Amino acid sequence: MASDRNAVLGVGIGGLGAIGLPVARWLAAGPPGLRLVAVSAGNAERAVERLRAVGIDVPVVALGDLARRCDIVVECLPAAVFDELAIPAVKAGRTLVVLSAGALLERLALVEDARRTGARIIVSSGALLGLDGVRAAAQGVIASVKLVTRKPPESLVGAPYLTEKRISLAGLTEPLRVFAGNAREGARGFPANVNVAAALALAGIGPDLTELEIWADPALTRNTHRIEVEADAARFSMTIEGVPSQENPRTGKLTALSVIASLKGLVEPLRVGT
Repeated sequence: MASDRNAVLGVGIGGLGAIGLPVARWLAAGPPGLRLVAVSAGNAERAVERLRAVGIDVPVVALGDLARRCDIVVECLPAAVFDELAIPAVKAGRTLVVLSAGALLERLALVEDARRTGARIIVSSGALLGLDGVRAAAQGVIASVKLVTRKPPESLVGAPYLTEKRISLAGLTEPLRVFAGNAREGARGFPANVNVAAALALAGIGPDLTELEIWADPALTRNTHRIEVEADAARFSMTIEGVPSQENPRTGKLTALSVIASLKGLVEPLRVGT
């Protein structure tokens, strides 16, 4: 269906929080070539209330049912339930738009499954910038990729790594580096915080070679990410300061907009970027 420009593609959204709800509202407005078919959420009753509050009337279904109903499945979920949506979507040959890039790192066999079934897996840029440049540089030789993430302490509270290492952020008065390692370790230790690191790793030299630092900084009100790349084609660095969503400080406002841009790229005749 995706090759027919006149087709209207049905979209399903898994997760109706700070990312899923803005995407649902945009789809409900009727963008050309796309329509919202169904959503899924952990609390179905709450999801129905939230949809009604913004004038949206679509069924709330089980995660596995999205693949049966929809051409495109958008994943905006906690990593713990990633499989419940992703596996059926890939098995059914759907287009899967992924936000939980850290969860995908642990399940790269899904890429081979998609090759067999005709599915597509699209990792949204989320709150990061520069993935086009990293992907292009990766066609040559990249010597190093480093991501330095700085966040307000409250957006990191509850991360498994902090709990395991008994790192407290209470009363923090100056920046504290809470993690230094690679993207794979960081994605495991901060599953709700550094999907950006996983996306960067998938675009470039992989999770084991992509360096990652995470800082808790009480002076910040924005989530800040700085990428540094050294490659045979170019040396570049980029910094983004994302505004956290009011609903969930772990998620930037840009993330939902990134999903919308990904969806538009599937149906519009002009696509800008690698």
